[in-house]
Amino acid sequence: MSTDNAIKEIEISKKDAEKLVDDARAVNRLLKNRDFKRVITEGFFEKEAVRLVLLKSDPNFQSPEDQASLLTAMDGIGVLRHYLQTRLVLGDQASASIEDLDAELEELREEAE
Repeated sequence: MSTDNAIKEIEISKKDAEKLVDDARAVNRLLKNRDFKRVITEGFFEKEAVRLVLLKSDPNFQSPEDQASLLTAMDGIGVLRHYLQTRLVLGDQASASIEDLDAELEELREEAE
């Protein structure tokens, strides 16, 4: 692979990593936002999750359809929470890789001169 191609690939990787870092920063801003905390963190992740768990044992929600619906709703809570946590982890990893990519770029550019 030519040096120019290697530089281009690293630059693309760096841009991708920067997008992941930006996503993580956005998630952090959301998690600190008062309205997000009230509606999503407390309202959805906590209160709604508890409500759904309690409904699992409610005699009025024992049909297979109701039980499946409750599980689907619980899964939805987990999926959103996992998505946000994954954005944070990927952002941390990308942030660390940006330094390595910058070092590689600098080395390749020096070799090209």
